[in-house]
Amino acid sequence: MAIGLLSTVAALAQPTLKGDITVNADLVTIGDMFDNPGALSETAIFRAPAPGTTGIVPIASVASAARLVGLADFDNIGYTRIRVTRLTTVVDAPALSSLITAELDRRGVLTSGVTAETHFDLANVSFNASQVPAPATLADLRYTPQTGQFAARFMIAGIDRPVDLTGTLQLMTKAPRLLDTYAAGTILSAADFELAEVPLSMAAAGGYADLDQLVGKQLVRQSRAGIMLKASDVSEPTVVTRNALVTVTLKAGAMTLTVRGQALGTAAAGQPVDVLNIITKKVLHGVARADGTVEILSAATTVASL
Repeated sequence: MAIGLLSTVAALAQPTLKGDITVNADLVTIGDMFDNPGALSETAIFRAPAPGTTGIVPIASVASAARLVGLADFDNIGYTRIRVTRLTTVVDAPALSSLITAELDRRGVLTSGVTAETHFDLANVSFNASQVPAPATLADLRYTPQTGQFAARFMIAGIDRPVDLTGTLQLMTKAPRLLDTYAAGTILSAADFELAEVPLSMAAAGGYADLDQLVGKQLVRQSRAGIMLKASDVSEPTVVTRNALVTVTLKAGAMTLTVRGQALGTAAAGQPVDVLNIITKKVLHGVARADGTVEILSAATTVASL
């Protein structure tokens, strides 16, 4: 009875060929190929196919490789060949571009608000890498800012040789673009703009204004939808218009005196403007205020001189 029990245990422990397998390493082991591999589980018997590919191994080759590492006998339920598939992670242009972007950021090339568009010379950038946490790394990057050209060397997991790629980098930024056509004198708000990606060189050459330079400002001239404004295209909002009737104020001690006058010019808040007193016909020199009034600030101006 003891002999029978030992025979049963031995039978249960016999390595058994699995059939078609999937691996995620450079080498195929006994444990990959067989159930109940025993102490030989981590022993390699042949190289795995390249990531993302499948190899066919005849059963005779499996048996020969197993014998070489000490596995002389195993159970086979009838397989004549074994299909070995290697897992993969596809490393494509966006994945490699992100590595280049991270390196440019590390070097300080990408300042606040600046991004990089990567254009590879190779039309189809796609590599089958081993399925590992970091399937690709950037080994070297040479970048010429004057031309935008770059040469990058990548290490792809599962590919023995480095991968060299060339291309161009376009530095980009966002600039406010008008959503509609607006008349001269329009006071602009943030809702009048969308942020559009433009080449950094174009934004610098065009002198495009930032959003905070435009919001709350007044258009100097009619501007059509789709254009990007310069700081010179806007001004501070006009609060006093030429020939308009305005209130003129003069502070005299604790008192504030007011008279009506006719503006002789146009002014934004804080700008000087002359006003004609419509009763005395005297010209008063004041400063426009945000509420549309004109304040006389000169110490030489007295109540009598109004």
